[in-house]
Amino acid sequence: MCGIVGYTGINQALPILMDGLEKLEYRGYDSAGVYMNDGVEEDLVREVGRVKDLEAVVDKMEIKGTAGIAHTRWATHGKPTVNNAHPHKSNDGRYYLVHNGVIENFKELREEYLSDIEMHSDTDTEVAVQLIGKFAQEGFSTFDALRLMLSKLDENSAYGFLLVDSKEPDMMYVAKSKSPLLIGLSEDGNVVASDATAVLNVTNTFLELHDGDIAVVEKDKVTLFDKDGKQFEREPFILDIDPSQAEKGTYPFYMLKEIDEQAIVTRNLIEHYFIDGMPQIDQPIVDAIKYADRLYIVAAGTSYHAGLQGRRMFEELVGIPTEVHISSEFAYDMPLLSKKPFFIFLSQSGETADSREVLERVNKLGYKSLTIANVMNSTLTREATFSLPLLAGPEVSVASTKAFTSQIVVEMILASAIAGGQTELQDQLSKLAVDMQVVIDAKDKLKEIADKYLLNAKNAFYIGRGADADLTVEAALKLKEISYVQAEGFAAGELKHGTISLIEDGTPVFAIITNKSTAGLTRSNLMETEARGAKAFTIVTSDLAKSGDDIVIPAVENPLLSPLLAVIPTQLLAYYTSLGKGFDVDHPRNLAKSVTVQ
Repeated sequence: MCGIVGYTGINQALPILMDGLEKLEYRGYDSAGVYMNDGVEEDLVREVGRVKDLEAVVDKMEIKGTAGIAHTRWATHGKPTVNNAHPHKSNDGRYYLVHNGVIENFKELREEYLSDIEMHSDTDTEVAVQLIGKFAQEGFSTFDALRLMLSKLDENSAYGFLLVDSKEPDMMYVAKSKSPLLIGLSEDGNVVASDATAVLNVTNTFLELHDGDIAVVEKDKVTLFDKDGKQFEREPFILDIDPSQAEKGTYPFYMLKEIDEQAIVTRNLIEHYFIDGMPQIDQPIVDAIKYADRLYIVAAGTSYHAGLQGRRMFEELVGIPTEVHISSEFAYDMPLLSKKPFFIFLSQSGETADSREVLERVNKLGYKSLTIANVMNSTLTREATFSLPLLAGPEVSVASTKAFTSQIVVEMILASAIAGGQTELQDQLSKLAVDMQVVIDAKDKLKEIADKYLLNAKNAFYIGRGADADLTVEAALKLKEISYVQAEGFAAGELKHGTISLIEDGTPVFAIITNKSTAGLTRSNLMETEARGAKAFTIVTSDLAKSGDDIVIPAVENPLLSPLLAVIPTQLLAYYTSLGKGFDVDHPRNLAKSVTVQ
């Protein structure tokens, strides 16, 4: 999954497609490809690497035509190879397909329908295009073959499909579910893209696609169909973006953009920190931490909450006792230190004044330290013994989201490297990035909950146990800092020791449940709040879900990574609550992005 661009019109398509791919570069990818057909000759060009690598190939070719499709890929099924790159084609050479998302039951479909067809890749996408080809050979029209293929997909599958029939190269077929796609309209032709920013040089008028929609896109018209094949119409919308807004593309606020980028950031970290499946951390860092008898994670705000998750990783994987401290407290109330301490500073900006105060004291005492920050060459990265980048890219919204994700991922990679490396971690993180996108794309349900239950709430609570309890404090922070709803997160077992007295009729209480051993206990605690009038909600992994659960997220193989999925619904709840109240989501009152005062 990654970026999709398609065009059919009166202009040459290749410049539009290549420009679109370049604008989708921020999504991260490992291969790119383009398919063009001028009605006489066709060209399929795929290349491993960046868009520039694909450009180097196509620039040497005389590719012409007024219709084509293009794609950038981040590997989810199969390694980054030319054969695994998109577009994929059917065995008879008739159909070409690009796809974002994951087909959950692609192996079963391959075994049931395609056992007699030679496959040329390891991808789930090829299964889809081969099915379309097979159904077309059985007599179905292209439109009906596409619909039949869609009907075979598992309901949990996510897809954004862009299909071309080489017999009708000026016509594109589009289908969407859980993966963003939209159609751009212009007098010179029509475009399809997974992000409007990729085609703003062509048009600022777009048709939104909803889950289950199918579209037939021609150079002079677009026809929309629902999942049952019934034609309907939808009014287009116009994006009027000034230069300052262009930095956040089509998003109304940076926060939503940065929530959406968490899957991309995770992939970027994989690319940076892994070689041949093994986590790569400079040996002096590994040696210094191994030498320590206790780790001290020092941070503030959201970074502190990321540190709470990191503590579990270092203790479980490395076996070194780990403490997490709020920098503003640690600076002036330093506890009795162990004989061989090592300090880890977490910061988005790398300029947090309270953390710098601690680092200055640590340096005076002669102890070694590591800063993990988003801004390299910042004060904390310069003054610490070692530093590691978060690679989250610019985070503009005051409410940190993708930096929080990056901090946890880097902590996990660091802990794994110190422990000798986990060859399965790269695969786990790659799968996690896909699951992140699935959770991120399920926005409508979270907006509905926020609009109905949080806009008028005086207060709200998050509860959980273990790592979930640690996550509740971050969830509560997000809600209160941008929506001004008084929110509290705490261990579910502590309800009966005082906090339950604050529960009133209609008070929203969210239980985070990702741990099997404590799931029943947390559910019981949630029922205690319901008995006192609370409006109870669950955020639960699919392996622990029960009938009636509100927000179900994918189960994660490694429980240490579960918070990376569970936090996303809480970020979106905060966002939609603030949005519904009409607040400036990115610039909440009294807060600043980089806290440079003590």
